[in-house]
Amino acid sequence: MTRGEPGKRDRMLVTPEGLALPLTVGSRGNRAGALLLDLTFIVIGVIVFFVVLGAIGFGVFDLANTTNANPVLELIIVLIILFMFLARYGYFLWFELGPRGATPGKRLLGLRVAARDGGRLTAEMVIARNLVRDVEVFLPLFFLFGGGGQGGIAGLAAFFWLAVFVTFPFFNKDALRAGDLVAGTWVVEAQSAKLKEAMSLAPDRSTDYRFGAEELSVYGEHELQVLEKVLRQNQPEALRDVADAITAKIGWQLGRGDEREFLGAFYAALRGHLESGMRFGKRKRDKHS
Repeated sequence: MTRGEPGKRDRMLVTPEGLALPLTVGSRGNRAGALLLDLTFIVIGVIVFFVVLGAIGFGVFDLANTTNANPVLELIIVLIILFMFLARYGYFLWFELGPRGATPGKRLLGLRVAARDGGRLTAEMVIARNLVRDVEVFLPLFFLFGGGGQGGIAGLAAFFWLAVFVTFPFFNKDALRAGDLVAGTWVVEAQSAKLKEAMSLAPDRSTDYRFGAEELSVYGEHELQVLEKVLRQNQPEALRDVADAITAKIGWQLGRGDEREFLGAFYAALRGHLESGMRFGKRKRDKHS
């Protein structure tokens, strides 16, 4: 759920918890630039993989001078096909399913993928938006420059097909691709703070508030990020709502007026708890995981 803000790309996102969080939709130019960067990285990776396989095949197995090259060549071809598949699909899925929700191209341009409903970015969303990319870009390009490009009608149809999807983000205010529309996602400007480098948002109240592992285990990284945004905005009503939700969840009682201090202490404790788990290979993405 969103509503417009004075800035052209500013939005107010209402989370499932009822919190209003400001964000900025990524520009169309930055999104196009991020895609070009990602495709460049993929092409470079494929070229490097080909060179390495060629060096192994012709250097180690001496394919140029052997009569038993067929089994090795077949293996190399299989590896090439497998790598091409992983490069095409695995690249976007791997990075967008990561904690930053962004490919290297998006990260370089300060963008990330997020769920439009304010919830956690799920695997289903990421898979859907990337599968639709085939329909948006790769299939029309195949028909345009591949086998279908030799026929005038097929080539013209592929051109219009590609043009419709390429210009689709210009016909909606949130610059959504068709894949975003299907998956329920959008691309927004990323927050500068990282989990392990998150700035301290309140004085250390650890002497006043102490939380056990069981109390901290009810939330994950997604909730930590939401709490950080609430503390940054420092809106009394939002602070009360979040404090009430947390105390009800962990079985605490809190006096009025102590919300900011309590949330600051809980934020610091939860951040430390999550970072400690990450050091031992245990990651908790949200309260459901």
